[in-house]
Amino acid sequence: MKILVTGGTGYIGSHTVVELQNQGYEVIIADNLSNSHENVLDHIAEISGKRPEFEKLDFSDPQHTNNFFDKNLDIKGIIHFAAFKAVGESVKNPLMYYHNNLVSLMNILNNMSKHGIENIVFSSSCTVYGQPEKLPVSEDSPIQKAWSPYGNTKQISEDIIYDTLNADQRLKGIALRYFNPIGAHESAKIGELPLGVPNNLVPFITQTAIGIRDQLKVFGDDYNTPDGTAIRDYIHVVDLAKAHVIAVDRMISGKGKKAFEVFNLGTGNGYSVMEVIKSFEKVSGEKLNYKIVDRRPGDVEQVWADTTFANNELGWKAEKGLDEMMASAWKWEKALKEKESGL
Repeated sequence: MKILVTGGTGYIGSHTVVELQNQGYEVIIADNLSNSHENVLDHIAEISGKRPEFEKLDFSDPQHTNNFFDKNLDIKGIIHFAAFKAVGESVKNPLMYYHNNLVSLMNILNNMSKHGIENIVFSSSCTVYGQPEKLPVSEDSPIQKAWSPYGNTKQISEDIIYDTLNADQRLKGIALRYFNPIGAHESAKIGELPLGVPNNLVPFITQTAIGIRDQLKVFGDDYNTPDGTAIRDYIHVVDLAKAHVIAVDRMISGKGKKAFEVFNLGTGNGYSVMEVIKSFEKVSGEKLNYKIVDRRPGDVEQVWADTTFANNELGWKAEKGLDEMMASAWKWEKALKEKESGL
């Protein structure tokens, strides 16, 4: 059974492709490689024993998207990762985010209806909750005004999917609202490798520790949290990837309770930026050079998940703790360094 994974050479996408192939799914990846490398396909093959099909494609181009679906008529489901995803960048360049993230989704949904592709898993985000009034956040928590254009594209995307599924009742969808994915595959063959300066905390930590970056910036220490730094729910990327496979299984088997379902994916624990730094220093033995700077526009103060619904309904639970996440991220960073050094 063939599953299309958009953005499948990216960080979360590549780990999900591995888990899909481990469970016997046939995978085709479509990615424009704007923030990833094609050689990820080789690493996926090394881990899973099978190289997925690949096509370089920008889904915000309607003609190229239509052509792709016209020649790939055996797709049974879609996992849609392909999107721009940096909060700070979205604040600086909102139109780029609205165009890329929304137009690409609409082009895909158009082709689902046209070709009778019934199932889509959407890569959503805890940013849809804004700054919650009550923690932890459950799927029933009120959707607050988004704090960034990125978060708003996720809110709007969920609305677009809901309305599309309501209009075409052949279709089914699941939105997975995940919190903060970190870590890397245990093989250290795939992990988070942003092009240019990282926007996310953990790759900036590991790149600082290994000498690529001079200093880690901690954005704000005056939040209303125990140590003043922002709190997030960090989840290991492999735990997250496995949840996507469960979501695909659920839709294809017809076990969903309604046409559009939403699940939080996190650990249910909130960790501050300083706690993440201390965890990294503990597992790596490295002392980080960091500096407290002003808050970053678009960042919420604190958010973590109530994962009860996903745990009970999907039979899924995050298994890896913060130290294990940080250790795998460090192992990945060191493997990159060794590869670059020719060791």
